[in-house]
Amino acid sequence: MKKIFVTGATGLLGTNVVIKLLKDDYSVIALVRKKSSWLGEENENLKLIEGDLFSDLSFYLEKVYCVIHIAAETRQHLLFYQDYKKVNVDAVQNLSIQAEKSGVQKFIFISSANTLGYGCRRHPGNEQEYQKYPFTRSLYAQSKLEAENYLLQTCNNMEIIILNPTFMIGAYDSKPSSGKIIFWTWKKKLVFYPKGGKNFVHAGDAANGVIKAVEIGKSGEKYLLANENLSYRDFFRKVNIITHQNPLMIPIPNTILNVLGLVGEVLRKLNIKTNLSISNMKALQVHNYYTNRKSVEELKLKYQSIDKAIKDAVEYFKRIE
Repeated sequence: MKKIFVTGATGLLGTNVVIKLLKDDYSVIALVRKKSSWLGEENENLKLIEGDLFSDLSFYLEKVYCVIHIAAETRQHLLFYQDYKKVNVDAVQNLSIQAEKSGVQKFIFISSANTLGYGCRRHPGNEQEYQKYPFTRSLYAQSKLEAENYLLQTCNNMEIIILNPTFMIGAYDSKPSSGKIIFWTWKKKLVFYPKGGKNFVHAGDAANGVIKAVEIGKSGEKYLLANENLSYRDFFRKVNIITHQNPLMIPIPNTILNVLGLVGEVLRKLNIKTNLSISNMKALQVHNYYTNRKSVEELKLKYQSIDKAIKDAVEYFKRIE
C-alpha cells in the first residue's frame, strides 16, 4: 500500500482527493490545521496531523511515495505579493526540500490554470501558452507561477508534476470557496453578471486527475484539469434551471467594472483590503477558456458535465444549511 502525503486536505479539492485516495486503497497522511476541520469519514488508512507548512515534517515523510501539495493562499483581497509568496512559494520550497531529503519519489503541485495563457472558445488555451494579462497582474497567479518554475528548475531528485485546475465546482465546498459563484444567482430575484466567461470543472473530476497524475503522470509536465467553457450568463442559466428559479438577468457594463477596479486600487493604496482591483475586474471581462485535451489523452481522464457539478454542489449546500 503506497503512502501519500497531502496538504490542504480540508478544502474543496483536498477533501475530494483524500476520499478518492482512500477508496483506491492508498495510505494517506493529511496535514491539517485542525483535525476537526476534516469533512470526510474516519478511516484506518487516514492519519490526520495538525501543523503548518513550515513545520518539520520529515518524520511523516518517511517512506512516502508521493506528496500532493494542494494548500494555498487563494484569497483575492490581500494587498502585497509577500502575502501570497509566503504560502504559495516559500512553503512550497520548504516542503519540496524536506520531501526530496526524505526520498519522496513524486511531488504533485496543484497550481492554477491562470498561470497558463487562456484562449477563446474556438482556440482555447493549453499547457504551452504563456500567462496572459490580466493574470500577469494577479498576485495570486504570479505566486503560483513562481512556485511552478522553482519546482521544475530546482528539484532534480523527485518527479515533479504540475496540475492546473480551472474553476472547480462540487461537493465538500464548506467555506464555500469557488462555490460562492452559485450563491451569486441562487435564491436571487435579480442577478447582475459580467460579460466574460471561464472554464469550469467538476471538483470530483479534478480529484480524479490528481489520482491519475500519481499513477501515470509524466515528470516535468503540466496538465490542465478543465472541462466546459461557459460565459457567466450561461453558467448562471444552468444554476437557475437546476434550482428551478427564473431571476431577472442583467449584464454589468465593462465600464462599471473598470471603475470598480480603479476604486479598488485607491482603497488598496490606503491599505484597505478589498477584492476590488483592476486585474480582478478585468478578469471578469475576458473569456478565460482552456482545453482539456492533454489530460484526456495522457491521463485518460473522463469529465462529467458541469450540470452534474452544479447539482452536486447545490445538494451539498442544502445538506449543510
